[in-house]
Amino acid sequence: MNQPSFSVVRLNPKGDARAIRHGFPWVYANEVVTDRRTKAITAGTIAILEDSDRRPMGLVAVNPASKIFCRMLERDVDTPIDQAWFEAKFARALAHRARLYPDPFYRLIHAEADGLPGVVVDRFGDVAVVQPNAAYADAMIDILVDALMAVTGVTTVIMNGTGRARTLEGLIEKTEVMRGTAPTAPISVPMNGATYMADVMGGQKTGLFFDQRPNHAFAAGLSKDATVLDVFSHVGGFGLAALAGGAASVLAVDGSAPALALAEEGAAAMGVSDKFTTRKGDAFATLEALAEEGAQFDVVICDPPAFAPGRKSLDAGLRAYERVARLAAGLVKDSGYLGVCSCSHAADLTKFRNASARGIGRAGRRSQVIHNGYAGPDHPLMPHLAESGYLKAVFFRL
Repeated sequence: MNQPSFSVVRLNPKGDARAIRHGFPWVYANEVVTDRRTKAITAGTIAILEDSDRRPMGLVAVNPASKIFCRMLERDVDTPIDQAWFEAKFARALAHRARLYPDPFYRLIHAEADGLPGVVVDRFGDVAVVQPNAAYADAMIDILVDALMAVTGVTTVIMNGTGRARTLEGLIEKTEVMRGTAPTAPISVPMNGATYMADVMGGQKTGLFFDQRPNHAFAAGLSKDATVLDVFSHVGGFGLAALAGGAASVLAVDGSAPALALAEEGAAAMGVSDKFTTRKGDAFATLEALAEEGAQFDVVICDPPAFAPGRKSLDAGLRAYERVARLAAGLVKDSGYLGVCSCSHAADLTKFRNASARGIGRAGRRSQVIHNGYAGPDHPLMPHLAESGYLKAVFFRL
C-alpha cells in the first residue's frame, strides 16, 4: 500500500499548539479548522498538521469520525509512513523487551508510548495479536503485519479488532488470522514461575493481561503458606502467581466459566490442581456469600474491570471500587493483606487509593498501605498522556 497523498489539517486559534510541540500526541476535533475539505478527509489518511499560522508541526493520522481528530506520527513532515517506518518502530520496541524478558511473552507495542498511536501488539512466542484501534492502522494493517513479521520472526499474526476503543474510532469489530494458522489450543505462557493459558482467538482482549506481571510477583511474595482469594481472576492471574510463590491454597472467583477453565488448565500444568479451586459467579455476590459463610483468607486480591473508563463514569466507578474494598476487607484475616487494582485511567492513583481506603474503613478495619504497583515496563508510560499509565495496584495490610 502506498502512503496516501498528504492533505493538510490546520489548528484553529483555540488549538493547543504548545502542548503538541511539547509532546502531547492528540489533536481533538474542536481544535481543528473543520471546513468541507477537512470533513471529507478519509479516515486513516496521513496529513500534515499546521498551526493556526500555517507552520507545519508534523505528520498526523486523521480520523474525522473520532473525537481524536489527529494522532501525531512524526515531527518531520518528509518522513515516509511505509513498511520501513513500521519496521523501525517494531525494532526499537523489540530491543527494549528483549532486554527485559528472557522469553518472548510480553506487550511488544503499547500504542502512543511506543510511537504507534492506537496500536497494541501482544506477543505469545511465535504468535502475535494486533489490536489496530486507530483508523490509519486499520487501513495500513497489511504493511503493519508484514513489518511485524519481518522484525520479530513471528509466524502467526491475529488481528483482534474488538473493544470500546474501536467503537470510539468508528471502526467495525472483526477478528481474523492475518498470517499463519490460528492456534487450535490455548497457548502456554510462563510468567513469574506460573503457567498461564491464553486463548488468543476467543479470550478477553488479546488473551492474557501482561500488564499485571510485577503486581502478580509482589502478591506472590506475600503468599507463601497463605490461603489466597483471587477475585475477578480471569485466567488465574494472581492466584496462579500465588501458587508459584508457595501459597497453601487459592480460591479463584470469576464470572466467566471459560476463563476459569483456562485457570484450571494452568494450575494443572503447574502440578498444583490440588491447591486450586474455582467459583463461578458475580464477584460482588460471591464476596457477600463468602462473608456469610465466615470465610477468611491470609491474602485477598481484587482485580476488577474498568469501573471508570472515562470522566463521566468516574464518580460511579469510585463508588464501585469502594464497595469492592469494603466487601473484600471483611474476608481478610487480622494482619493479612488486601490487594486492589484499577485499570481505569480516569481514576488516578490518589482517587483510587482513597476510595479503597474508605471501603476498608467502612468495613471496620484499619489499614497500612504497603505497596503501590503499576504496569510492567513492557507497558511504558508516555509522560504527556495520562491514559498510557492506566493501571494501579494498591496493597494494604489490615
